[in-house]
Amino acid sequence: MLAIAMQQIADWLKRLGMSEYTQRFSENDIALDILPELTDQDLEKLGVSLGHRRRMLKAIRELGNPALATPRTETAASPDPHLGAERRQLTVMFCDLVGSTALSTRLDPEDLREIISAYHQRCAQLITKHGGFIARYLGDSVLA
Repeated sequence: MLAIAMQQIADWLKRLGMSEYTQRFSENDIALDILPELTDQDLEKLGVSLGHRRRMLKAIRELGNPALATPRTETAASPDPHLGAERRQLTVMFCDLVGSTALSTRLDPEDLREIISAYHQRCAQLITKHGGFIARYLGDSVLA
């Protein structure tokens, strides 16, 4: 399951055009669920350049907004996206771990975190297997 998490990070970095940092993220066990907790200082310790740190932090903030989550490379010749409308089919899924509140009262926080982490990894595996994209992890929930 760790391989799936690392592949998600590799794919995310590739979409940002920063694949050169994949190994550093892997060596430091940084998965998608940890991204929102990263700071500028964390990225600096990983050896990420200032410009790339700013781009990564912006992309991390945008992970919570599915419409902005996929970075776009725009050129001067690109048409203004506001000039025309485009109809798209979209499926949004919100998946919640049933009974997690009851579990939280019975388990140590570390044990609960392991269960939620395993749940997130399994959800991510199934979602990506079917061509989906994890927009955000929200506590014990997944928005895809």
